[in-house]
Amino acid sequence: MDSTFSSYKIEDRSLVAFIKREIHNLALQAGFSVHRAAETDIIVAELTSNLIKYANGGEFLYRSREVKGHNEIEIYCIDNGKGIDNVVKIMNDGYSSGNTLGHGLGSIKRLSNDFQIYSRKDWGTVQYVRICEKADTFVSREESGFNSAVINVNYPGELVCGDGYHVKYTAKGFQIFVGDGLGHGTNANEAVEMGIKAFIRSKGEDAAEILKEVHEAVKKSRGLVASIACVDYKTETWNICGIGNINTRIYKGLENKTFTPYNGIIGMNIPRTMKSTIYPYAKHQIIIMHSDGLRTRWNLNEMMSIIKQSSGVIAASLYKDNLRGTDDATVLVGKII
Repeated sequence: MDSTFSSYKIEDRSLVAFIKREIHNLALQAGFSVHRAAETDIIVAELTSNLIKYANGGEFLYRSREVKGHNEIEIYCIDNGKGIDNVVKIMNDGYSSGNTLGHGLGSIKRLSNDFQIYSRKDWGTVQYVRICEKADTFVSREESGFNSAVINVNYPGELVCGDGYHVKYTAKGFQIFVGDGLGHGTNANEAVEMGIKAFIRSKGEDAAEILKEVHEAVKKSRGLVASIACVDYKTETWNICGIGNINTRIYKGLENKTFTPYNGIIGMNIPRTMKSTIYPYAKHQIIIMHSDGLRTRWNLNEMMSIIKQSSGVIAASLYKDNLRGTDDATVLVGKII
Protein backbone atom coordinates (compact mmCIF):
# COMPACT_ATOMS: atom_id res chain seq x y z
CA MET A 1 0.00 0.00 0.00
CA ASP A 2 1.17 3.53 -0.74
CA SER A 3 2.24 5.71 2.15
CA THR A 4 -0.20 8.15 3.67
CA PHE A 5 -0.01 11.85 2.91
CA SER A 6 1.69 14.26 5.27
CA SER A 7 -0.75 17.12 5.85
CA TYR A 8 -0.04 20.68 6.96
CA LYS A 9 -2.27 23.71 7.33
CA ILE A 10 -0.43 26.71 5.91
CA GLU A 11 -1.69 30.06 7.14
CA ASP A 12 1.56 32.02 6.99
CA ARG A 13 5.18 31.47 6.00
CA SER A 14 6.28 29.87 9.29
CA LEU A 15 5.89 26.29 7.98
CA VAL A 16 7.09 26.83 4.43
CA ALA A 17 10.81 26.34 5.07
CA PHE A 18 10.11 23.13 7.02
CA ILE A 19 7.90 21.70 4.25
CA LYS A 20 10.43 22.60 1.55
CA ARG A 21 13.17 20.85 3.50
CA GLU A 22 11.02 17.77 4.12
CA ILE A 23 10.07 17.40 0.46
CA HIS A 24 13.64 18.09 -0.67
CA ASN A 25 14.87 15.27 1.59
CA LEU A 26 12.09 12.97 0.36
CA ALA A 27 13.18 13.66 -3.21
CA LEU A 28 16.81 12.81 -2.49
CA GLN A 29 15.81 9.64 -0.61
CA ALA A 30 13.69 8.63 -3.60
CA GLY A 31 16.69 8.84 -5.91
CA PHE A 32 16.11 12.28 -7.40
CA SER A 33 19.25 13.97 -8.69
CA VAL A 34 20.36 17.16 -6.96
CA HIS A 35 19.15 19.11 -10.00
CA ARG A 36 15.73 17.39 -9.98
CA ALA A 37 15.40 17.99 -6.23
CA ALA A 38 16.13 21.69 -6.87
CA GLU A 39 13.37 21.78 -9.49
CA THR A 40 11.07 20.22 -6.90
CA ASP A 41 12.03 23.05 -4.52
CA ILE A 42 10.87 25.59 -7.12
CA ILE A 43 7.49 23.85 -7.47
CA VAL A 44 6.95 23.76 -3.70
CA ALA A 45 7.98 27.42 -3.35
CA GLU A 46 5.51 28.51 -6.04
CA LEU A 47 2.63 26.47 -4.61
CA THR A 48 3.11 27.64 -1.03
CA SER A 49 3.70 31.24 -2.06
CA ASN A 50 0.49 31.35 -4.09
CA LEU A 51 -1.40 29.68 -1.25
CA ILE A 52 -0.41 32.45 1.16
CA LYS A 53 -0.65 35.41 -1.22
CA TYR A 54 -3.88 34.64 -3.04
CA ALA A 55 -5.91 32.28 -0.83
CA ASN A 56 -4.91 33.38 2.70
CA GLY A 57 -3.68 29.87 3.36
CA GLY A 58 -4.88 26.32 2.87
CA GLU A 59 -3.82 22.69 3.20
CA PHE A 60 -0.70 21.12 1.71
CA LEU A 61 -0.54 17.33 1.25
CA TYR A 62 2.45 15.37 0.01
CA ARG A 63 3.96 11.89 -0.12
CA SER A 64 6.65 9.88 -1.87
CA ARG A 65 5.84 6.59 -3.59
CA GLU A 66 7.00 4.10 -6.21
CA VAL A 67 4.88 3.62 -9.32
CA LYS A 68 5.62 1.23 -12.19
CA GLY A 69 9.31 1.11 -11.41
CA HIS A 70 9.94 4.81 -10.87
CA ASN A 71 9.84 7.04 -7.81
CA GLU A 72 7.71 10.14 -7.58
CA ILE A 73 6.36 12.77 -5.23
CA GLU A 74 2.66 13.62 -5.17
CA ILE A 75 1.38 16.97 -3.92
CA TYR A 76 -2.13 18.32 -3.38
CA CYS A 77 -2.52 22.03 -2.66
CA ILE A 78 -6.03 22.85 -1.46
CA ASP A 79 -7.62 26.17 -0.49
CA ASN A 80 -10.99 27.80 0.19
CA GLY A 81 -10.05 31.10 -1.43
CA LYS A 82 -11.94 33.21 -3.94
CA GLY A 83 -11.15 30.82 -6.79
CA ILE A 84 -9.96 31.45 -10.33
CA ASP A 85 -12.26 32.69 -13.09
CA ASN A 86 -10.13 31.62 -16.04
CA VAL A 87 -7.71 28.78 -15.33
CA VAL A 88 -6.51 28.56 -18.94
CA LYS A 89 -5.55 32.26 -18.99
CA ILE A 90 -3.48 32.18 -15.81
CA MET A 91 -1.54 29.12 -16.98
CA ASN A 92 0.21 31.27 -19.57
CA ASP A 93 3.64 32.58 -18.55
CA GLY A 94 3.59 36.32 -18.07
CA TYR A 95 0.04 36.54 -16.72
CA SER A 96 -0.22 37.78 -13.16
CA SER A 97 -3.12 38.70 -10.93
CA GLY A 98 -0.70 40.59 -8.69
CA ASN A 99 2.47 42.60 -8.97
CA THR A 100 4.66 39.65 -10.00
CA LEU A 101 6.25 38.41 -13.21
CA GLY A 102 3.51 35.81 -13.60
CA HIS A 103 5.69 32.73 -14.17
CA GLY A 104 4.36 30.70 -11.20
CA LEU A 105 1.82 28.23 -12.59
CA GLY A 106 3.64 28.03 -15.89
CA SER A 107 6.80 27.01 -14.04
CA ILE A 108 4.93 24.36 -12.07
CA LYS A 109 3.50 22.91 -15.27
CA ARG A 110 6.87 22.87 -17.01
CA LEU A 111 8.85 21.34 -14.16
CA SER A 112 6.33 18.68 -13.09
CA ASN A 113 5.36 15.48 -14.89
CA ASP A 114 1.68 16.16 -14.30
CA PHE A 115 -0.06 19.32 -13.15
CA GLN A 116 -3.82 19.66 -12.77
CA ILE A 117 -5.87 22.52 -11.41
CA TYR A 118 -9.59 22.80 -10.67
CA SER A 119 -11.14 26.00 -9.39
CA ARG A 120 -14.54 27.63 -8.98
CA LYS A 121 -15.43 31.17 -8.04
CA ASP A 122 -16.02 31.60 -4.28
CA TRP A 123 -15.26 27.89 -3.73
CA GLY A 124 -11.51 27.70 -3.88
CA THR A 125 -8.88 25.76 -5.79
CA VAL A 126 -7.44 22.25 -5.90
CA GLN A 127 -4.01 21.72 -7.46
CA TYR A 128 -2.38 18.35 -8.08
CA VAL A 129 1.31 17.97 -8.89
CA ARG A 130 3.20 14.79 -9.72
CA ILE A 131 6.99 14.99 -9.85
CA CYS A 132 8.91 11.94 -11.10
CA GLU A 133 12.59 11.35 -10.45
CA LYS A 134 13.21 11.78 -14.19
CA ALA A 135 11.88 14.96 -15.77
CA ASP A 136 11.12 13.16 -19.06
CA THR A 137 9.04 10.34 -17.50
CA PHE A 138 5.76 10.19 -19.41
CA VAL A 139 2.65 10.23 -17.24
CA SER A 140 -0.70 9.32 -18.77
CA ARG A 141 -3.73 10.67 -16.94
CA GLU A 142 -6.45 8.68 -18.68
CA GLU A 143 -5.36 5.17 -19.57
CA SER A 144 -8.13 2.85 -20.72
CA GLY A 145 -9.61 0.68 -17.99
CA PHE A 146 -9.73 1.66 -14.33
CA ASN A 147 -7.98 4.83 -13.14
CA SER A 148 -7.97 5.40 -9.40
CA ALA A 149 -6.55 7.89 -6.92
CA VAL A 150 -6.57 7.98 -3.14
CA ILE A 151 -6.11 10.65 -0.51
CA ASN A 152 -5.50 9.27 2.97
CA VAL A 153 -4.27 11.18 6.00
CA ASN A 154 -3.63 10.29 9.63
CA TYR A 155 -5.66 11.52 12.55
CA PRO A 156 -3.96 14.77 13.63
CA GLY A 157 -0.95 13.97 15.80
CA GLU A 158 -0.72 10.27 14.89
CA LEU A 159 2.27 8.79 13.08
CA VAL A 160 0.33 5.98 11.39
CA CYS A 161 -3.07 5.75 9.72
CA GLY A 162 -5.91 3.55 10.94
CA ASP A 163 -7.47 3.59 7.47
CA GLY A 164 -6.22 1.46 4.60
CA TYR A 165 -6.98 0.50 1.02
CA HIS A 166 -5.81 -1.82 -1.73
CA VAL A 167 -6.68 -2.36 -5.40
CA LYS A 168 -6.06 -5.91 -6.62
CA TYR A 169 -6.18 -7.02 -10.24
CA THR A 170 -7.43 -10.55 -10.98
CA ALA A 171 -7.84 -12.77 -14.02
CA LYS A 172 -11.47 -11.65 -14.27
CA GLY A 173 -11.19 -7.95 -13.40
CA PHE A 174 -10.22 -6.08 -10.26
CA GLN A 175 -11.19 -5.76 -6.59
CA ILE A 176 -11.11 -2.74 -4.26
CA PHE A 177 -10.76 -2.82 -0.48
CA VAL A 178 -11.27 0.21 1.78
CA GLY A 179 -11.08 -0.33 5.54
CA ASP A 180 -11.00 1.60 8.81
CA GLY A 181 -9.53 0.12 11.99
CA LEU A 182 -11.48 0.96 15.12
CA GLY A 183 -10.21 4.17 16.67
CA HIS A 184 -6.91 5.51 15.41
CA GLY A 185 -3.19 5.07 16.00
CA THR A 186 -1.06 1.91 16.14
CA ASN A 187 -3.77 -0.61 17.07
CA ALA A 188 -6.14 0.67 14.37
CA ASN A 189 -3.31 0.54 11.85
CA GLU A 190 -2.46 -3.05 12.80
CA ALA A 191 -6.10 -4.09 12.37
CA VAL A 192 -6.50 -2.58 8.91
CA GLU A 193 -3.11 -3.90 7.75
CA MET A 194 -4.17 -7.42 8.83
CA GLY A 195 -7.38 -6.92 6.87
CA ILE A 196 -5.51 -5.83 3.74
CA LYS A 197 -3.18 -8.84 3.92
CA ALA A 198 -6.15 -11.20 4.20
CA PHE A 199 -7.81 -9.44 1.24
CA ILE A 200 -4.66 -9.81 -0.87
CA ARG A 201 -4.38 -13.53 0.00
CA SER A 202 -8.02 -14.29 -0.79
CA LYS A 203 -8.87 -16.07 -4.02
CA GLY A 204 -12.55 -15.26 -3.59
CA GLU A 205 -14.66 -13.57 -6.23
CA ASP A 206 -17.66 -12.59 -4.10
CA ALA A 207 -17.28 -9.52 -1.87
CA ALA A 208 -19.37 -10.96 1.00
CA GLU A 209 -17.36 -14.18 1.03
CA ILE A 210 -14.07 -12.28 1.00
CA LEU A 211 -15.24 -10.21 3.99
CA LYS A 212 -15.92 -13.44 5.86
CA GLU A 213 -12.32 -14.51 5.20
CA VAL A 214 -11.05 -11.16 6.42
CA HIS A 215 -13.21 -11.49 9.56
CA GLU A 216 -11.58 -14.82 10.45
CA ALA A 217 -8.09 -13.44 9.80
CA VAL A 218 -8.35 -10.37 12.05
CA LYS A 219 -10.00 -11.81 15.17
CA LYS A 220 -6.89 -11.11 17.24
CA SER A 221 -6.95 -7.44 16.26
CA ARG A 222 -8.94 -4.48 17.54
CA GLY A 223 -11.34 -4.97 14.62
CA LEU A 224 -12.27 -2.86 11.65
CA VAL A 225 -14.99 -1.88 9.23
CA ALA A 226 -14.53 -2.37 5.50
CA SER A 227 -16.18 -2.52 2.10
CA ILE A 228 -15.13 -4.50 -0.95
CA ALA A 229 -16.09 -3.87 -4.57
CA CYS A 230 -15.30 -6.56 -7.16
CA VAL A 231 -15.56 -6.20 -10.93
CA ASP A 232 -16.02 -9.07 -13.37
CA TYR A 233 -15.28 -7.96 -16.94
CA LYS A 234 -16.99 -10.97 -18.52
CA THR A 235 -20.34 -10.56 -16.76
CA GLU A 236 -19.94 -6.75 -16.71
CA THR A 237 -20.98 -6.52 -13.08
CA TRP A 238 -19.95 -4.97 -9.78
CA ASN A 239 -20.17 -7.23 -6.74
CA ILE A 240 -20.21 -5.05 -3.61
CA CYS A 241 -20.53 -5.71 0.12
CA GLY A 242 -19.56 -3.80 3.25
CA ILE A 243 -19.62 -4.11 7.03
CA GLY A 244 -19.59 -0.91 9.05
CA ASN A 245 -19.63 2.64 7.82
CA ILE A 246 -17.48 2.84 4.68
CA ASN A 247 -19.47 4.97 2.24
CA THR A 248 -19.65 3.54 -1.29
CA ARG A 249 -21.31 5.19 -4.29
CA ILE A 250 -21.24 4.74 -8.04
CA TYR A 251 -22.02 7.64 -10.39
CA LYS A 252 -22.77 7.64 -14.09
CA GLY A 253 -23.73 11.06 -15.34
CA LEU A 254 -26.52 12.39 -13.15
CA GLU A 255 -27.46 8.93 -11.89
CA ASN A 256 -25.91 7.52 -8.74
CA LYS A 257 -26.32 4.53 -6.46
CA THR A 258 -25.36 4.30 -2.77
CA PHE A 259 -24.51 0.84 -1.40
CA THR A 260 -25.64 0.36 2.19
CA PRO A 261 -23.26 -1.75 4.34
CA TYR A 262 -24.27 -4.27 7.00
CA ASN A 263 -23.98 -3.44 10.69
CA GLY A 264 -21.12 -5.07 12.54
CA ILE A 265 -17.38 -5.06 13.24
CA ILE A 266 -15.05 -7.28 11.24
CA GLY A 267 -13.06 -9.44 13.66
CA MET A 268 -15.71 -9.20 16.38
CA ASN A 269 -19.28 -9.58 15.18
CA ILE A 270 -20.63 -9.76 11.64
CA PRO A 271 -24.04 -10.87 10.31
CA ARG A 272 -24.50 -14.61 9.97
CA THR A 273 -25.89 -14.17 6.48
CA MET A 274 -24.64 -11.55 4.06
CA LYS A 275 -25.31 -11.07 0.39
CA SER A 276 -23.36 -8.94 -2.06
CA THR A 277 -25.16 -6.39 -4.20
CA ILE A 278 -24.82 -6.99 -7.95
CA TYR A 279 -24.79 -3.84 -10.07
CA PRO A 280 -24.09 -3.23 -13.79
CA TYR A 281 -20.50 -2.29 -14.65
CA ALA A 282 -20.10 0.18 -17.52
CA LYS A 283 -17.74 2.72 -19.00
CA HIS A 284 -17.82 6.28 -17.65
CA GLN A 285 -18.83 5.20 -14.16
CA ILE A 286 -17.14 6.74 -11.13
CA ILE A 287 -16.85 4.76 -7.90
CA ILE A 288 -16.21 6.61 -4.65
CA MET A 289 -15.39 4.88 -1.37
CA HIS A 290 -14.46 6.73 1.82
CA SER A 291 -14.11 6.26 5.55
CA ASP A 292 -16.05 8.19 8.19
CA GLY A 293 -13.23 10.73 8.29
CA LEU A 294 -15.36 12.46 5.65
CA ARG A 295 -18.96 13.59 5.96
CA THR A 296 -21.43 11.71 3.78
CA ARG A 297 -23.76 14.53 2.73
CA TRP A 298 -22.20 15.41 -0.60
CA ASN A 299 -23.32 15.16 -4.21
CA LEU A 300 -21.03 15.30 -7.25
CA ASN A 301 -23.89 16.70 -9.31
CA GLU A 302 -23.74 19.88 -7.24
CA MET A 303 -20.08 20.44 -8.18
CA MET A 304 -19.83 22.13 -11.57
CA SER A 305 -17.93 20.08 -14.17
CA ILE A 306 -16.22 17.96 -11.50
CA ILE A 307 -17.11 14.67 -13.23
CA LYS A 308 -14.85 15.66 -16.13
CA GLN A 309 -11.86 15.99 -13.81
CA SER A 310 -9.31 13.28 -12.96
CA SER A 311 -9.84 10.82 -10.12
CA GLY A 312 -7.29 12.69 -7.97
CA VAL A 313 -8.94 16.07 -8.41
CA ILE A 314 -12.35 14.59 -7.56
CA ALA A 315 -10.89 12.94 -4.44
CA ALA A 316 -9.22 16.19 -3.34
CA SER A 317 -12.40 18.19 -3.89
CA LEU A 318 -14.45 15.79 -1.77
CA TYR A 319 -11.73 15.84 0.89
CA LYS A 320 -11.64 19.64 0.84
CA ASP A 321 -15.38 20.07 1.40
CA ASN A 322 -16.14 17.15 3.71
CA LEU A 323 -13.18 16.48 6.00
CA ARG A 324 -14.30 16.06 9.62
CA GLY A 325 -10.80 16.46 11.07
CA THR A 326 -11.60 14.17 14.02
CA ASP A 327 -10.30 10.85 12.67
CA ASP A 328 -8.12 9.27 10.01
CA ALA A 329 -9.54 10.05 6.58
CA THR A 330 -9.43 8.12 3.31
CA VAL A 331 -11.23 8.74 0.02
CA LEU A 332 -10.72 6.55 -3.04
CA VAL A 333 -12.06 7.60 -6.43
CA GLY A 334 -11.97 5.36 -9.50
CA LYS A 335 -13.05 6.19 -13.04
CA ILE A 336 -13.98 3.61 -15.67
CA ILE A 337 -12.53 4.87 -18.94
